[in-house]
Amino acid sequence: MIELEVQALSHSREGLLIDIGKSMVAQGFALVRQRLVDDANGVLLTMVVRGPSRKQRALESALDALPRIISFEISPHVQGESKPHFAASRSVASGYVPPPTPSEVVTETGPAAAKPSVSTTAVPKAPPQPAENIEPPAHHVPAMVEPRPAASSTAPLMAAEPEPDFIFVRPSTPSQAPAAVPLDPFVEVTPLDPDVQAVENMLPALMSSYPKIFPLVKELERTVAEGARESTLQWAGQRMGAWTFERNHAAGSTLSVEQALDSIGVPAMRLLVEIDHKGNQLHIRNSPLCTEEGRSNCKFFSGYLEGLLGPLVASQSLSIFEVCCRSCGATECVLAIMD
Repeated sequence: MIELEVQALSHSREGLLIDIGKSMVAQGFALVRQRLVDDANGVLLTMVVRGPSRKQRALESALDALPRIISFEISPHVQGESKPHFAASRSVASGYVPPPTPSEVVTETGPAAAKPSVSTTAVPKAPPQPAENIEPPAHHVPAMVEPRPAASSTAPLMAAEPEPDFIFVRPSTPSQAPAAVPLDPFVEVTPLDPDVQAVENMLPALMSSYPKIFPLVKELERTVAEGARESTLQWAGQRMGAWTFERNHAAGSTLSVEQALDSIGVPAMRLLVEIDHKGNQLHIRNSPLCTEEGRSNCKFFSGYLEGLLGPLVASQSLSIFEVCCRSCGATECVLAIMD
């Protein structure tokens, strides 16, 4: 037996767990835990499954054949290791600042495009006058240059240039690019061992309140760490299932999985919730434990059936897992019971 971590990306979540759960059951895999969240790319599903190693390629082929799965990855599951979902969005900070729009440029006489060109005429320099009658000086005495005649005061004046129009540009603050909405990468919560002491403290109250136990189960869920939530609920279910078996069915004989489910499991579950029995599956309608989106508490029911039916099953290899849950978008919670 191996444990695999399956990460899948889909466009929609409705019925997703049912479709994938059926494919896994058909290949002999049991669900250990699951998580389903929305993302900018679609719906991110993470599942940890347990099954025969020889069936891994068959599982990959079955998932590849599902048209609603865009892409998926299967890798060996490492206990206690948090692994980000391969398709989760990453937020990217952008430093781009767009240029100011043309409406932000204001001129005194018109738009910037009508800016007049200003030309200036350079005053030509007078050509150098050649030195006249310069004789070589004796004893290297500096030569005397005949003074240059003064310029005539009647020389034509330069035409006055018109003063240019000055253009004023209003300083503008560049518009900021819209801030990117941060999307935290999907990271699975590290699973922890069950809080046994919390269960033992709650057990007397659960027994005295049976079968109206769900307010106490919800209170137990809120008191434990997030990583220990599912394992604690499963342990509480096992303790309550074992207590129910000892009280009502301790003298029972060894049965097959189907017989134990029909004669004991289904009647005991109907005392707690409204269910439909279809083959090896139990469909729980309006589960009072699975009301908050993204927080499946079906582990309590699977643990309850393990504690109740485990002592009766001849094969001693009872396997119960959650096919889908209403807190993850399904219309009802579905448990599959196999040996």
